[in-house]
Amino acid sequence: MREALKEAGRGFEKGEVPVGAVVVWRKKIIGRAHNQTETLRDPTAHAEMIAITQAAETLSSGKRDHRGSLEQAALYVTMEPCPMCAGALVLAKAKAVIFGIKDPKAGACGSLYQIADDDRLNHQLQVREGVLREEAKFLLQEFFRNLRKEER
Repeated sequence: MREALKEAGRGFEKGEVPVGAVVVWRKKIIGRAHNQTETLRDPTAHAEMIAITQAAETLSSGKRDHRGSLEQAALYVTMEPCPMCAGALVLAKAKAVIFGIKDPKAGACGSLYQIADDDRLNHQLQVREGVLREEAKFLLQEFFRNLRKEER
């Protein structure tokens, strides 16, 4: 989670909402990213989506029959994934999602929706919340505090 926080810090420095994510497989980071929706002008450029893409590329590289699934991989992210990101984790068949703070407005791993462990879907993830919660919360609070100051 500390590596995800570092990514969030990079996003903060670039003026992005400071969310960071890393994908871990066999104790190795195989994908890492921060939000880049502003930089790329792409509403889907969430930290999770970029990290998932990197991890899938790493796992499928040089393997014709590997479709990029993230079986046995875990995503560490500073804020609870939204429906898009939680859905991508389910489709990628990730093992787990571990996050810092809940997102009461768009969280899809327990707060607002239950996509990650919905037994109606073909795959469920283990969900763990609250890891380094205060550090993740601080970054987001600072970002939005600074944004409000700029708007005055």
